[in-house]
Amino acid sequence: MLKLRFKDNPNQSVWLVEPKVTLGGSPENDLVLSGMNTQMHHAEILVQHEQVQMQLVQGAGDTFINERRINADRAYPLAINDVIRICGQELQLIDPKREPRPKSKKRATEENTGWALKANSAALSNRVYSLAETTVIGRSNDCDISLGAAHLSRRHASLHVKNGLLYVKDLGSSNGTYLNGERIAETRVKRGDELCFDTLSFGVIGPSDELDKTTVRSVAKPVSGKPAASVSKPTGENKAAQQRPPQGTASNRAKPKVSVTKPTPEQVQSVEPATKSSGGGLIIGAVVLLAVAVGVWWMSQS
Repeated sequence: MLKLRFKDNPNQSVWLVEPKVTLGGSPENDLVLSGMNTQMHHAEILVQHEQVQMQLVQGAGDTFINERRINADRAYPLAINDVIRICGQELQLIDPKREPRPKSKKRATEENTGWALKANSAALSNRVYSLAETTVIGRSNDCDISLGAAHLSRRHASLHVKNGLLYVKDLGSSNGTYLNGERIAETRVKRGDELCFDTLSFGVIGPSDELDKTTVRSVAKPVSGKPAASVSKPTGENKAAQQRPPQGTASNRAKPKVSVTKPTPEQVQSVEPATKSSGGGLIIGAVVLLAVAVGVWWMSQS
């Protein structure tokens, strides 16, 4: 994308954005001229892709391209490094991509934020603009990103990086600032969003959102500097031993099971005669003992 700037003040310039850029003494122009005899609307720079032409407004004069006077009868093609002189003020058409630019301290700060805007327009050559902690975008040459588009306000919007997050604020522009198609006043911007300053569209480049990150669980540290005990999986024998109750504990000692077997009829019949015979023998023995005791007592009396 080409730029038109003052030869004696390179910082005062304007980007050549489709469809045209206006020059003149009125503050409404994209590039304001202050030379004597300059018309309020002196000339127009017609832009179509990389083709640039200059056309004077009717009645304007004292204008030269490379020391050749031009008139308001037609449009004159312009090339890179051409010098335009309007009422004593010299302008030059340049291609910023072909000029070496020293890396300034501010540029290093911009890169450290990790945020940038990528132009989606062919007129801006898909250029990437790095963002500083605070970046002002507009038509004025005093802006951090100056875009010479007539539909932009002089100070259109500001971008601010805080705690790694990007925010955009519209600075009261006439044609508005849009985030993903919706007009906004002030809001947060994320990576991948589409940010538009009126019709100029940009893609947002930056770090991923914190919500996309996976939280890593910390490992518990051993107490008092002692190494954590390692737990090994028990084998079959160890597992069985762990399940057995300890020996010598009355509450844990297994109680023996008593099996009761019901006697058969034959066993009952064999027990009954033995019980009867043993009962009879006891009676006879008791009678004999009683008789002996009586006999002994009788003899002692006689």
